[in-house]
Amino acid sequence: MRRKDREVTDAALIDEIIMKCHCCRLGFNDGGRVYIVPLNFGYVNECGQRNFYFHGAYEGRKMDLIRNGGYAAFEMDTDYVLHEGRIACDYTAGFKSVFGEGRIEEITDASEKECGLLAIMRQAAGRADFKFDERHLASVCVFRLSVETISCKVHA
Repeated sequence: MRRKDREVTDAALIDEIIMKCHCCRLGFNDGGRVYIVPLNFGYVNECGQRNFYFHGAYEGRKMDLIRNGGYAAFEMDTDYVLHEGRIACDYTAGFKSVFGEGRIEEITDASEKECGLLAIMRQAAGRADFKFDERHLASVCVFRLSVETISCKVHA
């Protein structure tokens, strides 16, 4: 990271920033082109292993890239605020952002699918006291991004 003065390395603070975000953008290499998709997400950090969970249809461009590539980049941000200036070059923005990359794969185990969906609901709705029956679990594709690299930047 070029601006080391804005870099966040504290794991607890990175997790706190992630929990404030509402959208995660995934980026895929699609044969030399870039495909980016914004998604709702769930986040789990177990013993330092960070995992993001997502859901969607079983078919489509995103799922083809997950199944064929197995790797994705991610970005999320929160707390954007514009700091106005007297002239255009004096304007700046405050924000908190998290980005990185990792292995991405479809989840087929029903127990992990349920855990992933609960993580998504906790992130989106602030609660995870839901139950999913077999029909619900079978109707949705859940996939996990296992974080390999992560960076966090804060500009007040």
